[in-house]
Amino acid sequence: MRIRIEQLNPIIGDLNGNKELILDALKRAGEAKMDLLILPEMVITGYPVQDLLEERSFRESCYGVNREIVEATGETALLFGTLTPNETGFGRKIFNSGLLARNGELLGTTHKALLPTYDIFDDLRYFEPSTQFRCLELDGVKLGITICEDIWYNENEVQYHTYSVDPAKELAKQGADVIINISASPYTKSKHENRFSMLRNHARKLNLPVLYSNQTGSHTDVIFDGDSMAINAEGDLVSGTEPFRADFLDVELNGRAVSSLSPEIREKKYPKSKEERQFRAICHGLQDYLRKTGVTDSVLLGLSGGIDSALVCAIAAEAVGAENVLALTMPSEFSSEGSVSDSQVLADNLGVELKEIPISESYESLMKGLSPVFGDRPFGVAEENLQSRIRGTMLMAASNKLNRFLLATGNKSEYGVGYATLYGDMNGALAPIGDLWKTEVFDLCRWLNSSWYKKEMIPESIITKPPSAELRPDQKDSDSLPEYEVLDEILLHYIERQDGVTEITDKGFEPELVRKIVRLVDMNEFKRFQAAPILKLSSKSFGTGRRRPIVQRWTGQL
Repeated sequence: MRIRIEQLNPIIGDLNGNKELILDALKRAGEAKMDLLILPEMVITGYPVQDLLEERSFRESCYGVNREIVEATGETALLFGTLTPNETGFGRKIFNSGLLARNGELLGTTHKALLPTYDIFDDLRYFEPSTQFRCLELDGVKLGITICEDIWYNENEVQYHTYSVDPAKELAKQGADVIINISASPYTKSKHENRFSMLRNHARKLNLPVLYSNQTGSHTDVIFDGDSMAINAEGDLVSGTEPFRADFLDVELNGRAVSSLSPEIREKKYPKSKEERQFRAICHGLQDYLRKTGVTDSVLLGLSGGIDSALVCAIAAEAVGAENVLALTMPSEFSSEGSVSDSQVLADNLGVELKEIPISESYESLMKGLSPVFGDRPFGVAEENLQSRIRGTMLMAASNKLNRFLLATGNKSEYGVGYATLYGDMNGALAPIGDLWKTEVFDLCRWLNSSWYKKEMIPESIITKPPSAELRPDQKDSDSLPEYEVLDEILLHYIERQDGVTEITDKGFEPELVRKIVRLVDMNEFKRFQAAPILKLSSKSFGTGRRRPIVQRWTGQL
């Protein structure tokens, strides 16, 4: 059996557009004389669909597209992910399903059994879980079809659920000749290794080949890397796809043996370095956000002369083209000499247009207007934040006037402890590096110079400059925070690994410092609640996958 595993980049809710992607893939697979084309989970709708699934007209439209696609099949069989109605009269209204069709007829349907409700996932909110396991048959071959979480049986990066049923094992008991997984599994910086290990373990344990088709593309804050692959019964990689774009691989299944029909792509092309993965993932996320919203193809950002905005500027230039990037540098009396000059060097290196708009006059005017309220109180946080909010207002005005997509430039460390100004530097339609720790920002900038550009595109003076908001004289981040190597490690344990104060201090950190950092994180939840969407790069990012109460008194300590 000649099988094509294809990863597509659907748009959530674009049923007609997604249908055309599917039909085009089916046509190409037919021309290549494939017996079976395998497409990802929920490819009809895109994933995650969220509360669109609660709209009856949306569901009914999906069912109509299902019928159209089934009727369009010919000699090449098609397995695709979609939603189907639950007609039992009990439970939730729909199933998360895989449909197998050929020659205009539906050959069989399978439903997802393990429905995740952790991180960004809310499957059990919408779908009824399957409790039955049976193979679908095609030309005498028993296909053991699983859907995303079904194959992640107790082998996730973070094990939120411990399942009692292993769907792949149940299908093997039913005599499956091959395990197939259609998936919409998001990218994280360590997902590739975790995913391959999990699939390989299934293949070896069941002594069956495993074929894996995963969605690619980005949907708001969630990035999908594709990373589709075929693994033989010995657990060896047979073939894999190019990540972060639509792609396919062709294999031949002979009994329970699987071999590649394209030997030249046997080696997977997944980036080995964390920095390249992160860079490509963020660029991919930004590109798709712009393309799929369809608002504009140009972006705007504030360029401060610091490392965060420098990285976002480099990402923007790579993702949308330097000609589509406008940067504003907005110095004040507290800005360092390099604030403007370093920004100009970076802009020139990248080929990005830079405009300078000093904020001193605006600041003085607002201070004068606020004098009846401020009185003779000493300079403090209000005056610091006022500068940031002036810059944020100017950026939003320019974004509106020029129809440019505003990028926020904050990192995960600053968002974590609240060192970002609401309605100021947090303004934006997307925060591309909001899931990168500050130490990762430094690492990525160094990697860009050494490995991507192979020259000093991001000025060394920016990389070596002590981090500072430059909102008061001689200000440095280290005045009120520990060094970022220490801060990021504490934040990693508290936010991503979800350790409490006691657990973190037991790792050797000073107890008072840990309590201070945890308190800062908790106190600033209200800021993150109002932040721009943050591209998800880790197992626990700020946004839809992290739901913490704004009003609460838990201290994180037993």
